[in-house]
This record gives sequence, structure tokens and C-alpha cells, in this order.
Amino acid sequence: MMNNSNAASSTAVIGAVGSAEAAAPRRNSKRPKYSRFTQQELPACKPILTPRWVISAFLLVSVVFIPIGVAALFASRDVVEIVDRYDDVCVPQNSSSSKADKVPKRMKSPIYIYYQLDNFYQNHRRYVKSRSDAQLRYNASADDVSACKPEDVANGNPIVPCGLIAWSLFNDTYQFTLGSNNLTVNKTDISWKSDRDHKFGKDVFPTNFQNGTLIGGGHLISSIPLSEQEDLIVWMRTAALPTFRKLYGRIEQDLEANDVIQVTLENNYNTYSFSGKKMLVLSTTSWLGGKNNFLGIAYLTVGGLCFFLAMLFTLIYLIKPRRLGDPTYLSWNRLPGGR
Repeated sequence: MMNNSNAASSTAVIGAVGSAEAAAPRRNSKRPKYSRFTQQELPACKPILTPRWVISAFLLVSVVFIPIGVAALFASRDVVEIVDRYDDVCVPQNSSSSKADKVPKRMKSPIYIYYQLDNFYQNHRRYVKSRSDAQLRYNASADDVSACKPEDVANGNPIVPCGLIAWSLFNDTYQFTLGSNNLTVNKTDISWKSDRDHKFGKDVFPTNFQNGTLIGGGHLISSIPLSEQEDLIVWMRTAALPTFRKLYGRIEQDLEANDVIQVTLENNYNTYSFSGKKMLVLSTTSWLGGKNNFLGIAYLTVGGLCFFLAMLFTLIYLIKPRRLGDPTYLSWNRLPGGR
């Protein structure tokens, strides 16, 4: 009897110790701390895409997108644009010529003047990096030309502004006449205000610019600070694509249909070495900007596709409807023998 009682008490002690160990937290456990977030138990919205909801969503998109596309196309159609290529006519380089452009429709002021370059890769990595933002902004950083090679120093002195971008500044010029009257080209506020105020210093002046053995493009007026040299500021904002337009100025006078504008061109910029093209563009604007049919076509395409899908799903739903949650469509119910 005594042995049996001792064995029972030992068993009870061992069981108590075991239960205590099971209740105590494991020190080396890799189980993460419980939370509703980590266990994905937070309340969530799980919508059921019924046929009516899907058809309604497609119809809503088409109703919104199609009118926007039509409005965008009408706005683009109202923009009057004259595009005239002149590098193949005004030959050779550094020559002057005169061309006549006829106004197809009435052009309301302001009329924006752009130059367009083709096959000019301003997005080339070495070209984009060849500039000194500190030098452009601060007069004290005139010697900061480490990133501007090969256009960093000329005749032993630093170039301001340095780099390939500034060195290749576009320098063709345009003059416009209508009958016997000259059309004034306004070249103020053609650059971004943020660039003028924050990227180009008011106390930074061109120094030793285009004084090397190889002249790349236009010259700058040494008495005017960089913040006011807007042709340079426009050119320094590099383009992402090899075909681009940059703003040259504005004509703040209305032009009537069938007016003939005489354009005097100074063909100074060399695009023949890389098979580039140069075009003069005169354009008005609309509430959506310049002439661009892509946005309207894109909206119409998406809206038309959604409308087509809505009609298709409606026909399928009416011709061959199916009950929501029908278990007969499950694979193990459709295959013979439940396989």
C-alpha cells in the first residue's frame, strides 16, 4: 500500500510539473506574436462581382470616358497649327532665307512659336549629366565644373555656363512680317517660372562662354544674368524624346485666314552632321493645350471598349443566365463519377 501511494504521489508531482511547463511560454519559440493584422483577421470588404455590378461598372466608364474623348478631340481640332520644315530649303548652314507661310484658319493670339528638332537625343546620359547646377545658381560656384567635361574650361578659365547642354544652345533666329508690318515676337516668360527663380541665379553672368576652339551653338550676352536668358533656360530643360519642340516666343496679334506671313530665317544651327531636321511651328492653344489627338482617341477607345463589353455581357446574361453560387458548375459536380 505504501509503495502504491508513493507511486501515485510521484505521478501527480510529475504531471503538475509537466502541466506547468506546458502553460509557461516557450523561450525559444519562433511563433510570431498574435495580432489580427498579422493573421489577416481584420474586417475587409469583399464585394461579389455579380453580372449586374460588372455591366453597370462598364457602362459607367463608357458614359464618362466617351464624352471626355469627344471634347478632347474637338478641343484639339480647334487648334490651328502651321508646321514648316526649312533645313532642306535654307542650305547651307549659316545662311539666310525667306519663306512664305499661309494661315489656313483664323489664329487668335497668343500665337506660340516653336522650333522642332528631329533625331536630336537630348536624353543621352553623358549629355544630360554635362552641367553644373550649383554653377548655374550661385556666383560663388563658378569653379564647380567637375561634371561639365569636355566643356568645362577654355583658355585655362572655367566656362559659365559649362557643359554640353549649354554649349549646344540652339541659335536659329526667326523674323516675321505681315504685309509691310513687322510682327513683334515676345520672348519673355517663355521658360518655367520655377526655373528662373530657383535654378538660375540673378547674380550669375556668362563668362568665357563659346571661347573654345569648337563653337557648339549660340552665344550669350555677358551683361545679362542667366535668370533672364530665357532661351538658355528653355534649352537647358532637356527633352525625353529625340523629336521635341521648344518654345521660341509668342506673337500677340490675331492672324486672319489666308494671311501670308513672310518668315526670315537665319539657319545657324548645324543639324546636317547627325541627319537631323528643323521645323518652325506656329500654333494656337485650347483649354487642353496644343494640338494632340492622342488623348481624345485614347479616351474614346477605352470608353468604346467598355461599352462593347457591357453590351456583350448583357447579351450573355439575357441569353444564357446562370444562378449565382450554383454548385452544379463545380468541377467535381460536372465530371462523371465525381472525378
